[in-house]
Amino acid sequence: MGTDLHSRRQRNHGRKLKKVLFIGFLAGLVCGLLLGALAFIIGNAWKEKRNEAENATKKNKEVSRQASFHGNAATVGLNTDTYPSKKDDWRLALVNESHPLDEGWKPELAEVVKDRYVDARILDAAAKMLEDAAGAGMSLYVCSAYRDYEKQREIFNSSMADRLSQGYGPLDAYEETKKSVAFPGTSEHATGLALDITSAKYVELNEKQADTEEAKWLAANSWKYGFVLRYPPEKADVTGIIYEPWHYRYVGQEAAKEMTEKNLTLEEYVEL
Repeated sequence: MGTDLHSRRQRNHGRKLKKVLFIGFLAGLVCGLLLGALAFIIGNAWKEKRNEAENATKKNKEVSRQASFHGNAATVGLNTDTYPSKKDDWRLALVNESHPLDEGWKPELAEVVKDRYVDARILDAAAKMLEDAAGAGMSLYVCSAYRDYEKQREIFNSSMADRLSQGYGPLDAYEETKKSVAFPGTSEHATGLALDITSAKYVELNEKQADTEEAKWLAANSWKYGFVLRYPPEKADVTGIIYEPWHYRYVGQEAAKEMTEKNLTLEEYVEL
């Protein structure tokens, strides 16, 4: 009887082991399929977005050949071609999801603070703004300035991976990411005309940044140096980007004054 009991236990153990192995096999198979599907979806999303950007660039090139320019304002939104070639309009270069830059575009750069570079044409204005802010007792920190295409891709991928790890589906992760991180080729940082500036006492990139004395000083004074808050509150439907109280864009003093007084985004100002 003891032998039979031992045999039954061995058979039960064998069945349990087979069951565990089978479940492990199924789990591995499902995991592999899910990862494959995820890679396929993300790959398709990247491919579709890249095609959209290429088509927009081609359209912009055609429009720019037909467009006429009058002084400091263009009859169409500025784009990849008008930005580097039209000296009267470079300050108002519109770079966003529908106005992408060429992947290889790179401005002439100058170092505004250690390891932070801007378009050389705005160096004096940016340096003067930072200097005057320091003179007023502000502690500013330039956390980002010029970023090339590859750096933007790295930031976008990292941000999307964070959302995937939080449980977002691939497409939801992509849509949420592009609300706060520009898709490579559509970031103003690639122009060298944009600066991300925070308080040195509080460097987090969130809406609390707006409560710092440094952010308040910039909001009140940046236009004097030709800069505007690029992504203001309640304008996300126009810019496609959430409120960023740290992101400042050079547009020139005249445009900055008018945009500030009339609460206009660059998209709205260029249309006018």
